[in-house]
Order: sequence, then C-alpha cells, then structure tokens
Amino acid sequence: MPIARPARPVALLVSGIVLLTGCGGADSPAGGGTSAAAVTLDNCGHTVRVESPPRKAVSLNQGTTEILFSLGLADRMAGTATWTDPVMKGLEKADARVKRIADNNPSFERVLDADPDFVAASFVSTLGKGGVATREQFEKLGVPAYVSPSDCAGKDNTGDGDGAREKPLGIDAIYGEIRDLAEVFGVEERGEKLVAELRQRMKRATAGIDASDVSLLYWFANSESPYMAGCCGAPGIITRAFGAQNVFDDTHEEWPQINWETVADRDPDVLVIGDLTRRSQTAESARKKIEFLESDPVTKNMTAVKKKRYVLLSGQAMNPTIRTVEGVEQVAAALREFGLTG
Repeated sequence: MPIARPARPVALLVSGIVLLTGCGGADSPAGGGTSAAAVTLDNCGHTVRVESPPRKAVSLNQGTTEILFSLGLADRMAGTATWTDPVMKGLEKADARVKRIADNNPSFERVLDADPDFVAASFVSTLGKGGVATREQFEKLGVPAYVSPSDCAGKDNTGDGDGAREKPLGIDAIYGEIRDLAEVFGVEERGEKLVAELRQRMKRATAGIDASDVSLLYWFANSESPYMAGCCGAPGIITRAFGAQNVFDDTHEEWPQINWETVADRDPDVLVIGDLTRRSQTAESARKKIEFLESDPVTKNMTAVKKKRYVLLSGQAMNPTIRTVEGVEQVAAALREFGLTG
C-alpha cells in the first residue's frame, strides 16, 4: 500500500545526499565516462537489453526518478510519473527540468507520447497487468523496461495486496539498482560515488546505537483499515539497522491491513508514521494520523501515543528507495531524542 511527515514532536535533521548532477551529459568526462556497448541485465526474471545509453528515459515511480536525478541524468529524461511526496531536497532543479507526465499512474498512451527509449519503475505492479502497461508491451515497441530489483528479490507479487517477502530485504538491493541504472546510462563512476555516500550516511546514522530493547510500528496509511509494515521490506532495513524489533515481525506481508485492537495489544514503544502528500486514503498526512491516534479510544492509551513518540517519514523513505537511508537517519535521530539508544 505504500507508495511520505507536523507540529513535530522531535526535530529531525537529515544530512543531504551528495548529488552527482554536474552539467556534463552522457559524453562528459566528469560524468564518469560512457560506453556505447550494449548492456544486458537479468532483472526480476526478465532480460533487459539496452543497445546504447538512453536519451529519452521515462521513470514511472518517484523512487527510480530520484535515483536518476541523483545520478545527474535529468537531461536524458523525457518524463516522470507517480509522485507521493515532494521531490527529495537538493533535486528541485533536476525535477523542474523534466516533464511530469502524471502525478499518478499515467496511461500507456501518455507514456508513449514522450517517445521513450527506456522505461523504469519502482514496482512490479507498475509494469504489470492493471498498471501502466506490461513490460512486454513496451518491449514489443523496442523500449527496454526495468523494474527496481528491491520489489522482486525474495518477494512474491502474485497474490493480492502488496506482496509478501520470503526473506528480509537488504540495503544492497537498493545499491544494486543504483549500479544497474548507472551501467545502463554509462555513468558507472557516478553510481559508485552515490553508493559510497549512502554507505557513509548509513554508518554515521547507526554509530553507537543499540535499540535492542525498543519496539517499533510503521503505519503507512488509512485510519479505518491501517496498512502496517510487515517484517521484511524497507521498514525492516531501518529496524534491523538499530537491532530493534518491529511489533509485526511475525508477518511477511509487505503492508498488511491490521485492526487497531491488535495494534494496541502489541503496544509499540515508538510509532513511525508516514506523512504522505497524496489524497487517496484516509489519514494520509502525519497530522491526520496523530489526530486519530490521540482521539481514538483504542489507540490513545498506547505507550507511544501517551509519550508522543512519533517519527515522521516520507512515503519514499518507507519504500525501498535511496530515501530509505533518510529513514534510517530520521529514526536514529528520534531514538536518540527519546533516550532509547544504548
């Protein structure tokens, strides 16, 4: 269900990512070099072959878009779509340069109007039945279609809902996507620099933290039938970074809908709340979520609510994206502020 932050109970500062957005294009030496050779990737059970670095790429989800922007590739993009949050800080100029085809899923025809030579998406469902179009539909037109490996590695997307994880997702899947896209566009050095920066941020954020006695709950959206994080997606990366526990570690569903009585019974120490800017569910913003928590008779007596232990994250930080690192930083800052670190 994810696809995100109020009178903040704790001030959270996020260190900026080193953006590799120089002025150079595909042929600029500053861009880390290029390659005219074809690139072939084994991607989520599909073979993706790109004959030459794309010049008119379209990104269908914010997660892949922000990776491409961070790699300095805005000048080689023909469009973006499906936004759940404001663009990541530092990427505003890149975002302004690229046409936004749609704030949500665009039609297949609107994507084709951009005349793309490469399409990327963060979710299998975006390039599946009921999504924008299938990968096969794009490939029949000679357009390679790539999906974030974090949405298929160890994950079953065949059922209803947001899929289920057979095993916990690791941060390396996100780094792998960065490297894949950097290779496709012939900017491998930029990719390695971006991965190195993210690794350093993870190391700084987690230094000296032991939260093994702390329980967390991640609430993405909806107050009536709330979507809570299961064990093994992006919230799992955040939780494991501190040795903490997710109160719903016993479910492998990505975002199961769980009733409030069960939530109150688990009584987490800290509530990690999605602050979404979209309007498709109830209680999307963090403000609305907190209003609900503090007024509902089932939730208002929870430990985290009474102590106002809220951590407010963007939707992108709660999905497997480069902003999951931002989520680790924000949760780390909150745990220190709450005095819950060892």
